[in-house]
Order: sequence, then structure tokens, then C-alpha cells
Amino acid sequence: MSSRPSRRQVWSAPPPPQEYASVPLASPPRASSSQGHATSQGHYYISQVGGPRPVRSRSQSADRSSSQHHGSTQYHTSSHNHGSRQTHRRTSGRTAVAQGVASGQIGSSYGPYSYAPPQGRNVGVYGNPRFSSTPSVGSSSNEHTSNTHNTQAPLQPPPPRTTTVPQYMWDKEPDLDDALHNPDPRNDDSCTPFSWRGWVNASALILVLLALLTLFVGYPAFFFTTEARRTFKGYNIGGINGSGQIPDFPQLPRLVDPDTPREVYTRTGNDGKRYDLVFSDEFNRDGRTFWPGDDPFWEAVDYHYWPTNDWEWYDPQAITTENGNLVITMEQRIYKDLNFVSGMLQTWNKLCFTTGYIEISISLPLSPRHFGLWPGAWTLGNLGRAGYGATTEGMWPYTYDSCDLGTFPLQTGLDGSPGPSVLRYQNGPLSSLPGQRLSACSCPGSDHPGPRHDVGRGAVEVDIIEAEIDRDRWVGGVSQSFQVAPFNSRWVADESEPATTIYDHNITKANIYKGGPFQQAVSAVTDVDPADYNGTSFAVYGYELWSNPDNRDEGYITWYSGGKPAWTATAATVGADPLANISARLISEEPMYVILNLGIAPNFQQPDLKNLVFPAKMYIDYVRIYQQPGVKDGLNCDPPNRPTAKYISEHLNAYMNYNLTNWTAAGYTFPRNRLYDGC
Repeated sequence: MSSRPSRRQVWSAPPPPQEYASVPLASPPRASSSQGHATSQGHYYISQVGGPRPVRSRSQSADRSSSQHHGSTQYHTSSHNHGSRQTHRRTSGRTAVAQGVASGQIGSSYGPYSYAPPQGRNVGVYGNPRFSSTPSVGSSSNEHTSNTHNTQAPLQPPPPRTTTVPQYMWDKEPDLDDALHNPDPRNDDSCTPFSWRGWVNASALILVLLALLTLFVGYPAFFFTTEARRTFKGYNIGGINGSGQIPDFPQLPRLVDPDTPREVYTRTGNDGKRYDLVFSDEFNRDGRTFWPGDDPFWEAVDYHYWPTNDWEWYDPQAITTENGNLVITMEQRIYKDLNFVSGMLQTWNKLCFTTGYIEISISLPLSPRHFGLWPGAWTLGNLGRAGYGATTEGMWPYTYDSCDLGTFPLQTGLDGSPGPSVLRYQNGPLSSLPGQRLSACSCPGSDHPGPRHDVGRGAVEVDIIEAEIDRDRWVGGVSQSFQVAPFNSRWVADESEPATTIYDHNITKANIYKGGPFQQAVSAVTDVDPADYNGTSFAVYGYELWSNPDNRDEGYITWYSGGKPAWTATAATVGADPLANISARLISEEPMYVILNLGIAPNFQQPDLKNLVFPAKMYIDYVRIYQQPGVKDGLNCDPPNRPTAKYISEHLNAYMNYNLTNWTAAGYTFPRNRLYDGC
């Protein structure tokens, strides 16, 4: 049987290899005449990377070979097998072509499936095109012959101007998406000044600009020129509070509370001089909280106040404002292994004052028939943080600027002077203090806050009130005290006039408690009106303090109870004591902060647990501070003449860990005393 004539294959030379087009690097190989029938009928798919693209080929020699060997037993099969093989060839052929087109192996660069964009007018001007020319589907041998004999030299691309970026990155051939974003600007005549849309857009931009200028320029200028400005500032650990002044925005506290009546902005002191209001808090906004960061001036503590063996845990949740008052609530419940929960509020390192008048309106808890609670309103030098034992060791209650035996441990010389007969009182030691840590005897270069190493510093305590009950008369009283160190012999200060003055002996008497081995108490007790309890009525308590480092004999403290002067201690009250070999103690020159608390402890008064009623509440209506005009750095916790900020920041372990009970446990040492230790 003769073989069918084969269809003539016309081969067209592919375009030269392009750097950027997906074209085969070589034409498909023709089938050799020596190849067998099985080989000529196969489909060859060769990877584009390593060789030519897949080509379906059937040569004449293969047909002839098939005719000659068709009857051979090597390829003899039944008619059934022959039909299956033909079907398989047709099926696999169509599948292979479809897969080749889908994967881009067939027609990716030439043929009926290739991409052939219209030729631009600049074709060939900018080098080789990215897309290869598509060969004609109707190509013939004549065309092939003509092209073979009449070829022209291809256009040479211009030399590359860079070796890092391919040239096609900036060619000018059209892309598929050019029509979407590249309109011809020469034919764009849509710009007109009479476009309503353009005017609306421009007007909106102008309005936004005017609004921004009004908000950030106009409003601040208007506020600055119309609002009355105050001359004082608020101070904090770094010198000033926050950005330089106390916030002056709605809903944020100011130094002077806007709710403070105008008629109390000034007062006349016990010394006959004028005092101006510099700080106030009326507590009129209900629901305030005092967790760290809640308030710029006040902060409630969260610890056990162990130095006085208190029975309560101080919790910030125990303090809030309600009905125009600050309320500190004590509850009897187990909390952190203690039987009571109460609150303590401080302005430590936030708000301090050196001289001036502070007054607080207070209603004491429960009634004069309930004794054992320890309500307190007091002030402490900023170098001692209340409840942080490491910070107060060797600092509380020193108020001393002399270099002598008064700075020594136990207030005793190395030779035992001044002798037990002078020092002992009630069969106990006069002092158990470790010595003044920051004394005027400190050696040069010592760890000292300044302003010089030879200036004595301390954490003096002045009590506005510590409330108690006289169980013999069932009358309430307030102890108003000046805690000092070093101590007088037998802890007895000069209580005679004119050094010390009591204004009404019917209600005020010198305190029979004079002190102990850790403090000397210069104190008096004044009766309290029975109505001033449990929030039904309030009484005004406070003190007026004046100190002058240039003339320390001017110093005095006058305590007020019920809005009236109760008693006065002067510099002479705590003057020098030759028997104890000590010099004069100072009316405080330290910046002091305010503390408000409600405690319970047997150290002050034995609690009557059978009759005490819980919850018990202490109410504070307001806190106000006044100072004489012209006082500099009056509300500063870090004044230049008594700095504290740098020293605190350099000893944060002591000032931030209330579990540390002494200075050594915090990792620090006392400066050497040049008289006691030598330099």
C-alpha cells in the first residue's frame, strides 16, 4: 500500500533572538529519514530553557518508511489495537496543543497566538522593540525565498546609556494601559476658569485653610489677650510642673481652684502682714480619683505604713470626692494580711511650700465617743518620702545646720559625752537616731544634695493636726506639733513665754508627750467642738510658718484651730541647749509637701475596737495655701537654696521601694562626718 503524499511544510525563519521577548532560540529540528515510524508520529516537547519550542512534524521520509515497514511483524497489530492507537494520537495531540498555548510555549512570540500590537510611528527609532513581529499565517516558499535573498541589515540599537537599567524601561512603544492614563495634553482643552467644580474644590480648600488658621492661630491669640494671666507657676521634680506652668484648660486642675470664693484670695497673717492665695483645692467635682497620674498635685499611696505600726493598708480606692468634699474611708476587712483598709493622700514631689500659711477644713470621723482612730493632716520635708523608711533614715526629723555633737549617731560623742546623767530620761536613751545623714559636717565631695556640702539638710515634720480623744472628759482634741532633731536634754523645749505662746489656756495646753528616742515633739493640744465630726460640721485647722535663712531668729510657727490662733513656737523654743551640747534647731527651711490620712495604730492611741464603727470617714472640704507677696520659689519642691530633684533622681531605689527600711539596704552609704569619722 502506497503512502499518502505528505503536506509540504513551509519553514519560516524566526526573528532574531530578542533580549526581552519570549522567542525560541532555535528552530525545531526536522525528522531524520532514518527515524522510524514511531519516532515520526511522536510529539516532542522540549523545555524553552534548554532548546526549541515543541513542534508537531511529519516528514515525507517518515511516510515512506511507514509504507515500507507497515507490513512488518514488528509493527503488526490487530485492527482493534490500530484504532485505539489512532484515537490516542488524536486525543493526546489536541491536549498537548491546548496545554502549550495555555502555558505560553506555543504562540508566545509568533504565530496566530502571539501578541502583535499596532506598529507605532516611531518603531525602530528607539532600538529593538520589545514585541517580535508576527509572521504571516499565509507564508509561502516564494515569500521565504524572497526574504532570504532580499534581506536588509537589521537596525542597530543605539549604545546603552546605562549598565544598570534595561533600555526597554524607557522606550516609547505603546503599552496596553497607555490609553487609561496618558491622554494627549495637546488636545486637552478642558481647563477653563468657569468650571463650577473647580470653584467648589478651591472654595473647600480655602475654608479648610481658614479653619486651621483660626484654630491654631486665632483662638490662642484671642485667649492670650483676653484671659487674665497669673504670675506664679507650678513646680515639680524637674523644677516646674509639666510644660512649664500648671495646666490652664477646662476640666484640668489649676493652682487656684476656680471654685474658691474671691473674698478669701487674701488674708492678714498673725504677724499682721498680707498673704495671697497661691494654691487651693475645693474638691467640688465629685468622683475624682487619685491613683498615680490621675491628678497633677495629689497622689494616693498603695502600701502598709509600717513605720508607726499601723493596722491598715492604704489603698487609693479608699479616697474619692463626693458632695463637694474629699472623703477618706476606713473599712474593717481583711486586705493583704491586714485587718483594715484606709487612705493616705500626698503631694510629694508635686507641690511643696517653704513659708506661708496652710489651712484645711476638716470634719473628723465618727464622734468624740469613738476613740482609737488616727486622723492626720501634716507636712514633711521633700527629701523624706513618708512610708519609705530608707529615705527618712538619718533625715527625719532633723532640722539642723550646725556641725557638732548633734549630728552624731545616738547624739553621743566618741568619748561618751555629754554623759548619761544628762541624756537619760525615764530610764531610756535620749536618742536612738543614726545621726544626721546630710549634715553640715559632711566632707567635701560627699553624696549631698547641696546647695553646698556643708549645709545641713533634713526631713522636718510639722503637724497641722493629729486628732485624739480625751477619755477622761470624752472630748476630742487635736495635737499640733513640730517634730525636731537633735533633741533637748530630757526632750524638753523652752515652753515659757515669750519663746512659746498659748493663746487660750482654757482649750489649749502643752502636750504632755515630749518625744521619744526617735523624735522630740514640740506640741500643744487644743479641744475640738463636738459638732465638728462625721461630716455634719467642719473646723478650720492650719499653721502659719515663716523662716529666713539670713535671720533665723525671725522664724516662728503659729498653729490655728477652729479658725483661730492656738499657739506659737518661735526660734527660741528650739534654741541651743548647752546641757545636750547642741546648737539651735531651725524653723523649717525645707520645701514641705502635704499629707492627709486616716490611720489606726496603738502607737498613737489604743483603739477601742468594741465601740468603733466602720466604715469610718474623714471629710476635707478644702485645702488652701497662702504666701507673702514677693516670696520666690514658694511652691517649688526643688528651690535653688534647698534643692531636692537631683538627689532624688540619683537615689531612686530608696525613693521608689517602700519595702526598704534603711539607707544601706537601698545600696547607699552615709557621707562621712568630718568630726565623727574624719575626712
